[in-house]
Amino acid sequence: MPGSSRKMIDKAKLLPADEVFLDLEDAVAPEAKATARAEVAAALAEPGWAGQLRGVRVNDWTTPWTHADIIEVVAAAGEHLDVVILPKVTEVAHVTALDLLLTQLELSHGLEVGRIGIDAQIEDAQGLTNINAIAAHPRVHALVLGPGDMAASLNMRTLEVGGQPEGYDIGDAHHHVLMSILIAARAHGVAAIDGPFVKVRDVEGFRRVAGRSAALGYDGKWVLHPDQIEAGNDIFSPRQQDYDHAELILEAYEWHTSSAGGARGAVMLGDEMIDEASRKMALVIAAKGRAAGMQRQGAPFTPPS
Repeated sequence: MPGSSRKMIDKAKLLPADEVFLDLEDAVAPEAKATARAEVAAALAEPGWAGQLRGVRVNDWTTPWTHADIIEVVAAAGEHLDVVILPKVTEVAHVTALDLLLTQLELSHGLEVGRIGIDAQIEDAQGLTNINAIAAHPRVHALVLGPGDMAASLNMRTLEVGGQPEGYDIGDAHHHVLMSILIAARAHGVAAIDGPFVKVRDVEGFRRVAGRSAALGYDGKWVLHPDQIEAGNDIFSPRQQDYDHAELILEAYEWHTSSAGGARGAVMLGDEMIDEASRKMALVIAAKGRAAGMQRQGAPFTPPS
């Protein structure tokens, strides 16, 4: 939500999103930066939030505003702040600088050192080439794709943020970028988050774009409008039949590998063979379903008599 809009900030408090961040960067005009900073600092510490993670996107280190953004917001709302989104991260030094400043602020304000995480937004070719060092920083919780700036950095022939450039009619023009971020995130145990789709009234377009990153294994996607939240929560949760089948695989494999089931490592479940790799894949789907609060609808595994 734009940090300069009190109306939108108040609306954000009750939205069913996993995380809400108040923006001081692209959504706020330069003349409104200072006013928005004070508004965001106050709003984050107010009551009435519905349990979402709370964050702020500060301005990037090449601007004159970053230092004041962090100091003012953390001083006023540090105990209520879960994450700082740092845009346009091109090298790990950007994260290190923010980490050092956050550590000083946490110490001076009596906060647990390291409790405020960093989401690093990757928005250009240089950031992508340094992705592993960025992801490895201990304060980084997530890598976030910035699709608009990334497209501009790559000289992509498009004006649609998050969509496919006209003429690229085979495959996904963003696949390499998405996979590079995802692989670095998985290698270093942090979340991978897809960036926004700016046609906020085109929910079907959002579903199409979000479906690609969800299929790859991304943990979520930014939304810019409440209409996108329901679609995002649906897309990043497993399909019911997949969740049910994942739980069935886990039950069947646990029984078959036990002494009661013959201590076998590869068995048939219906018309498919399941083994240790099947168990690992099922754990991923089951974990996503459980985290989304899904209830199993399929029948449980029944050991053969």
